[in-house]
Amino acid sequence: MATILYHGEPNGPSLAVLAALGESGLDIECRRIDLLAGERHRLPGLHAPLARDMGVEGEGPVLVIDGEAMTESVFIAQYLDETGAGTLQPKEAHAHWQMLMWCRRVTERCAPAAAFLGCKASAQPVLAAMDADTFAALAGQIVADDLRSRWTAVRAGDFPAGPTEDSQTKVYDTAQMVEDQLADGREWLMGPLTIADFETYGWLAGMVELLPDAFAGKPHTAAWLARVTARPSVQAALAKASAGDPSRQWAPGPEINRWG
Repeated sequence: MATILYHGEPNGPSLAVLAALGESGLDIECRRIDLLAGERHRLPGLHAPLARDMGVEGEGPVLVIDGEAMTESVFIAQYLDETGAGTLQPKEAHAHWQMLMWCRRVTERCAPAAAFLGCKASAQPVLAAMDADTFAALAGQIVADDLRSRWTAVRAGDFPAGPTEDSQTKVYDTAQMVEDQLADGREWLMGPLTIADFETYGWLAGMVELLPDAFAGKPHTAAWLARVTARPSVQAALAKASAGDPSRQWAPGPEINRWG
């Protein structure tokens, strides 16, 4: 099968998937794409783009297998793990459920918040500098109305105080969730290393500089961040950065939950 992993800078969901790929032992071609140039929306050779076009993760990685797009970083990581080494998911049913529930909390609450704050800090100036015709052509390629609206809001600098404060709170809450989970002395979030570590790290690592107070006084979280960073699979992923600090590279992510 022809398999290609298209990914953005190693941050957020792209980092999580690249790390999972590194742990899997699979030899899959990786191609970096410029998410803020809209390259994700014009991938070549797709005959089944539905998951790419309607995915809820926003501008995340796309695994293309024989022309079919697969999206959502947790699902891609599961696919890579199950196709490869099979080391990143608990085998026992309850432990597996716990891992998936943890990932759900991260993708439902932390991911939209981190993407919102990250785009405010770094993506907005890039999109604001784009001329109107170029942005209109880019936005016209985006199939999902909700994702297109997030691109438009980022370009316009539409970051109201309410969602900004709510996003900050959710990052604080996630950092505290990590601290509490590690308080019993475990090295990794689920005990053994799992997809939950990479998914959580992908969204939190870029928040350390933006919201340092969220991580202050959390020694377990700081040590965990250092352990994940030092992991060879993560180092290999970070080495794929094209320029500068990848933790400062953001693109429109999941929609903020309307229900809080």
